[in-house]
Amino acid sequence: MRVLVSCANGSGTSLMMKRSVENAMKTLGIKITNIHHCSISEGKGQAGNYDVVFTPLNFVEMFDGAKAKGVTVVGVKNVMSAKEIQERIETETDLISRV
Repeated sequence: MRVLVSCANGSGTSLMMKRSVENAMKTLGIKITNIHHCSISEGKGQAGNYDVVFTPLNFVEMFDGAKAKGVTVVGVKNVMSAKEIQERIETETDLISRV
């Protein structure tokens, strides 16, 4: 699975969220083939190259173009919580069925 993690500046928060996403997906048995963290400005242009985008809740609408192309976009409230990310994957996406 190709994963993009995107936040405002693409440095600290997205790196922490990247680690949380890796932990959550590992727990769920979802194999990550490529994972990248970046800023929102970069992410909006790159999102179409990924299967799923994880971003803080307040930035979800910025990925509507990617959603329209079939990319799964997951909004996260607590970017450091692998548990929340796991729950959102389980309840808001079809990622597990793609494994």
